[in-house]
Amino acid sequence: MKLTWKDVTISLGITLVVAFVSFYVLLPAVNIHDKVFTGWLSVMLALFAVLCFVRKGWRGQGNPFADGFHWGVAEICLVAAAGLFVLCMVWGFISSTKIFHASAYQKLLNVQEGNFTEDVEEIHFDQIPMLDEESAKKLGDRKMGELVDMVSQFEVADDYSQINYQGRPVRVTPLEYSDLIKWFNNVGEGLPAYIMIDMVTQEVTVHRLEEGMKISMSDHFGRYLPRHLRFRYPTFLFDPAIFEVDDDGHPYWVVPRVDYTIGLYGGKDIVGVVLCDAVTGDTQYYDLADVPQWIDRAFSSDLLVEQFDNWGSLKHGFWNSIFGQRDSLRATQGYNYLAMNDDIYMYTGVTSVVSDQSNVGFLLVNQRTKEAKYYSVPGADEASAQASAEGQVQNLRYTATFPLLLNIGGQPTYFVALKDDAQLVKKYAMVNVERYQIVGIGDTPEQCEKEYIRLLSEQGIQTEGSSAVQTHTAAIAEIRTAVKDGNSYYYLRLSDLPMYFIVPVQTMQEVVTYNVGDTVEVQYAPTEGSTLQTIIAIQKK
Repeated sequence: MKLTWKDVTISLGITLVVAFVSFYVLLPAVNIHDKVFTGWLSVMLALFAVLCFVRKGWRGQGNPFADGFHWGVAEICLVAAAGLFVLCMVWGFISSTKIFHASAYQKLLNVQEGNFTEDVEEIHFDQIPMLDEESAKKLGDRKMGELVDMVSQFEVADDYSQINYQGRPVRVTPLEYSDLIKWFNNVGEGLPAYIMIDMVTQEVTVHRLEEGMKISMSDHFGRYLPRHLRFRYPTFLFDPAIFEVDDDGHPYWVVPRVDYTIGLYGGKDIVGVVLCDAVTGDTQYYDLADVPQWIDRAFSSDLLVEQFDNWGSLKHGFWNSIFGQRDSLRATQGYNYLAMNDDIYMYTGVTSVVSDQSNVGFLLVNQRTKEAKYYSVPGADEASAQASAEGQVQNLRYTATFPLLLNIGGQPTYFVALKDDAQLVKKYAMVNVERYQIVGIGDTPEQCEKEYIRLLSEQGIQTEGSSAVQTHTAAIAEIRTAVKDGNSYYYLRLSDLPMYFIVPVQTMQEVVTYNVGDTVEVQYAPTEGSTLQTIIAIQKK
């Protein structure tokens, strides 16, 4: 007994209903590179075939093959479903595996050699983010608890995006609906505000909007952001959306467009960005080269780390990355963000694949353009720097945030904030990358920097250009000497200053030739309230 047009029509109708509902829920991209789409299509073809067999078996009293096997529409669809699934799995693996495409994977990230002192300029402390994401969440939750008119209807979203806002590093996050009932109660007005946390001052502000956000991750039906975008860009593959605000404070969703550049499922990269107005829902697509500069993040940190690991480990092919591992590098376990030139840069340390607690350098990648630079600066890894900073305040049981890498007087320096159990920042620490035993601690970043430079000077390490360093020229009024821990020190008092300057003879031997009355120029980091100041550099004029 063969299928009738009625059998085909009923089976097709049921399949289309199931296909629409499942597509509406799953939201796959109509793209062969999307595993969800190929799986969904295979299941729909198989469902149609099964329904046809059921109709045929029902009319044939339970045996769909009572009159023998015939190549019909149901059989073709069933074979097509199995073939599509097997082809995508097999061809997807073969066309995407690193075994056959190591060189292509290695070239996904173009890494250039950088010069640390030239590329990483010293930045003011009002541009350095002091908080990590965990601390920002604590502050955001506390602020939400103070908003009596909102706390019963809304919650704070978990994703705190770090961006540059009017030249300052901040984290922003939207409010979201507490549950479906709260969504129905407030759907007309939308989400009324977002929260911004200043990463320097720890100030939390609620930005109330004149018109609420109608498109978000906590909305439903057509206002749910992934669904809103899917029906406008049915073939696009997307990375997770990022919440940002422009310099006028208007909220947007930045949604990176993904492409797989190696085979079916390999070589994931970002080729553009869809910008969605969170209030109106208007969208605009930009190719990567045309992304507006105020947008800070097109590439996720995890993707950049993955691409760098491929760059560092596949230089000499796939098998070397497994066995010989010659010249193989990888990123350390963690990353942070640095704001420079109105862009956000991802920072991570770089270590060899067989290293223990040391770095061979570090990586900075622009998260908007993917410009990547590697800096060869051997020293302690981030975990060692955190442990060294915590060791200086172990009696207080503070914990260190993941370090930022700063240029302090030409010295690569880890900067960490020290938090108490309530996730509030209490102190700051600077740890020298090459000599992580040198740790400066202070209640403010400025105090921390001065203490750090003083410790560098005691170890004979000269710094240049630091904002904490002062220069003074005067005649020597008095010279004294002392021996401390087996080392000789000169104590110089200048004619117009009351304090003494400590000069270590072992690193500045020319001081033994100076006499009272000689005019000298000294560089030092002032320590408030102390009559002893440590010299960073000295020369006769």
